Amino acid sequence: MVNMKYHYLVSFLTLAKCILAQFCPDYSNFSQQPHEPYSSGIHKLSYQRPIPACRTFNSSAMESLLTSMQSNITDPDLYRLFQNTYPNTLDTAIKWRGHAANNTAEELTFIITGDINAMWLRDSANQLQSYLPLLKAEKDWNGMDGLGSLYRGVINLQARYILTSPYCNSFQPPKESGIPPATNDAAANDVVEPPYDQAKVFECKYELDSLASFLQISSDYYEATGDGAFFGRFQWASAIQAIMNVARAMQTPTYGDDGMVLQSPYMFTRQTTRATETFTNDGLGNPVVNGTGLIRSGFRPSDDATIFQLFVPSNMMFVSYLSACAAIMKELGASASESLASEMEALAGDVKSGIEQYGVVALAPTPDHSHSEAGTIYAYEIDGFGSVNIMDDANIPSLLSAPLLGYLDRSEEVYQRTRKRILDYHTVSGNPYFMRGPVINAVGGPHAGPGMAWPMASIVRIMTSDDDGEILQSLRELVGSTDGLGLMHESVNTFDAGKWTRQWFSWANGLFGQMILDLADRKPGILRESFQ
Repeated sequence: MVNMKYHYLVSFLTLAKCILAQFCPDYSNFSQQPHEPYSSGIHKLSYQRPIPACRTFNSSAMESLLTSMQSNITDPDLYRLFQNTYPNTLDTAIKWRGHAANNTAEELTFIITGDINAMWLRDSANQLQSYLPLLKAEKDWNGMDGLGSLYRGVINLQARYILTSPYCNSFQPPKESGIPPATNDAAANDVVEPPYDQAKVFECKYELDSLASFLQISSDYYEATGDGAFFGRFQWASAIQAIMNVARAMQTPTYGDDGMVLQSPYMFTRQTTRATETFTNDGLGNPVVNGTGLIRSGFRPSDDATIFQLFVPSNMMFVSYLSACAAIMKELGASASESLASEMEALAGDVKSGIEQYGVVALAPTPDHSHSEAGTIYAYEIDGFGSVNIMDDANIPSLLSAPLLGYLDRSEEVYQRTRKRILDYHTVSGNPYFMRGPVINAVGGPHAGPGMAWPMASIVRIMTSDDDGEILQSLRELVGSTDGLGLMHESVNTFDAGKWTRQWFSWANGLFGQMILDLADRKPGILRESFQ
């Protein structure tokens, strides 16, 4: 009888939510308009949270945290930003939750990136990473209504996606959700090898960091809960094997020992006016050499094509989380799992050696002598032939974010030299995609173009800095660059805060909240500063 009553209650609540959803505003439009009550600071930032009944996931732990942080954050505009941004994925982006059609015990969670109705492996992993403090504090992480369930659902769905199309980065809603596939006109005529099903895949840009993101969320969940048994229940181990297969395949160079052009495991061609949206050499990409140990990545985490396919930041990320997941694999116990764990550790070691041997390059003197000191830095991309791309992009993984990826300690000398070059203000040296102006100074990238700085990069700058002055300046710029809307945009014009891209970017919003909690632990005095 109790079970029947529970069934009726769940059915009633589901029906009520469906009815109410018809009256909930479309957040794509809602997030572009100011809403009262405004913050009491000089920026009068809008309140951007939907009403509780319209939120896609309600968490009492989140509400308690938001309330408690109000006493820790002095500046009213900074608090409003935290209040709007940190819960944004829970409020707006949990598009569907349910169970696999063939196994009612297998939880599934479909998370959209924001204003694009598809699930990126990278974005969804990072969107939930922001909530690790809440997951670690959750008393019943194994319950069906908590954050633990969201994490397990994303891991299970990502495993399905990887087994479906391991070279793809972005996917359609699962069939169980009843949500129709989203249209992607840009990808409609893509020529991709291996081919994929557009009913299941939104876009198929092979990015090593997308596979590393599955490893990341797996490691995050395990670290927070210690729930090793979960990873042996469904398709996790099979997805790991698929990732290993792709990684080994993408160590294939362009030429064989005899000079013959080898068949590439992945090729991509798109009809486009943007060079960053397709590969050179009829889908093959620029050549790479054999023997570096690094894994090729066709695209960057910005979804822009790499210039040189040996993309160092994603290899850093892959090393960190592959090693972490090897420990999970060992816990599964079976001889096959232990063997795979050993392969994972060996591959991580090979890639790390490759990064340190080939991805570290000598600093070159600059024409204005702003960088003439001896030493080495990390390259952004290499090809193994000696070609090197010295820059950084705003998206994670980036060189700037290397400490956050767990690859190295922020105090290491090579990283500090790299960081200095990434954040270089000089006009004839340093990072060509560091954007400067009176509104915001931060790394950008070719995805949004010159003059557009990314708040995400400012957030990463803060999280990798121990310098109070640097942190305060970056915070001040973030508070003043939202165009009064009180959300993190994808990019902002450095001379005009009214010009920005993407009004609803859940990953960047969550990362801002993550940064505030990091400062509360590391530098609580910063949060008592005024930005008025």
